[in-house]
Amino acid sequence: MKVLLASTHEQDTKIQELINHMYCTIFPDYFTDEEIEQFEDMEILHTANRNFEYCGTLKEAFQVISCLQTLISIVECGVRDEVYEEMFYHNVQILQGFGLFFPLSFDQFTEESECRHSLSVYSKAANQLLI
Repeated sequence: MKVLLASTHEQDTKIQELINHMYCTIFPDYFTDEEIEQFEDMEILHTANRNFEYCGTLKEAFQVISCLQTLISIVECGVRDEVYEEMFYHNVQILQGFGLFFPLSFDQFTEESECRHSLSVYSKAANQLLI
């Protein structure tokens, strides 16, 4: 008999926070609002779709969190090295093994984008001023 420990609510919340970070912080720096909207339509990194094969175990939740954190770190560090590219694709492959669709390539995050300096509806607000 094999005993599996279920993932915690906090881990599931952390996965959603990391996916939101990708959509609100990473993607607006490299893609236009129209492209990000297409990503949502294509269900990139969506956990609610039926292809998401994450079973909710502690180990799987940790793997998904680690992969997302690694992808974010690689993109945010800005170093374009072959080692990071291999690490990027290795983590993408693990995410896809769990059914998280991520068709974006390393090269899409390496080019200096004009989107980095533009406003996006997906970006987090700099402040919360209520009028």
